[in-house]
Amino acid sequence: MLFAALALLALASPSGPLHAQASPFAGTVALTSQLVDRGLPITATRPVLQGELNWSAPNGWSLGAAAASEMRSTRLAEGLLHVAYSWPVSTNWQMQASVLYYDAPRRGRSRGYRRVEADLAWIYRDILTFNLAALRAVGRPDAHTNPAAEANLRWPLTRHLSLLVGGGVARFQGSAYGYYRYYGEGPGYYRYGQAGLVWRSDRWRVELDRIATDGAPAARRGTGGLSPWMASMSWSF
Repeated sequence: MLFAALALLALASPSGPLHAQASPFAGTVALTSQLVDRGLPITATRPVLQGELNWSAPNGWSLGAAAASEMRSTRLAEGLLHVAYSWPVSTNWQMQASVLYYDAPRRGRSRGYRRVEADLAWIYRDILTFNLAALRAVGRPDAHTNPAAEANLRWPLTRHLSLLVGGGVARFQGSAYGYYRYYGEGPGYYRYGQAGLVWRSDRWRVELDRIATDGAPAARRGTGGLSPWMASMSWSF
């Protein structure tokens, strides 16, 4: 999963063998050029500070919390809580089931977006991830359960440099994304994808991605919408 959106931060697959962490606690601090959630922009194209903290147990259970805020702002741009269970399927494959609570507060009259999400992921080592998800907006009587699917590949090029390629399809519900100005639109599907390079060394990670969407609502395109390029830098502890 690409290190671009906060939700992907919390669900990122481990880089080593299952449950091989020496400490049950781990975290990440990151700076990214824009927050993006499944191909849809959450913030404008300005620096965003992100933080994540995870606790994991040897039996496969893990808990996590994450938050993000635009630089020079005290307002929360995005928050996430998740619980997950991972188990090995074979020597190289593992699976992970997760439940998340996601909140993207808005300012002024624009409405925020809250959802619960159930995910099931198949992970091949640290190379390939395939994820199925069901998303439902919280606090809306007209909300529907919307499906999503995503696949991501990380292919090592050198010791520290890897190629990243990913894509997915998701369904949005117009009224559930009120702060996106999707009023009057019914549920619809759109596709998104990204390709980029990531450099990793010890606790540091630097990533540059090219992002594209197809069939996404017009309100998210053009000036103030999704930037075609996204960069991020993170430090893990």
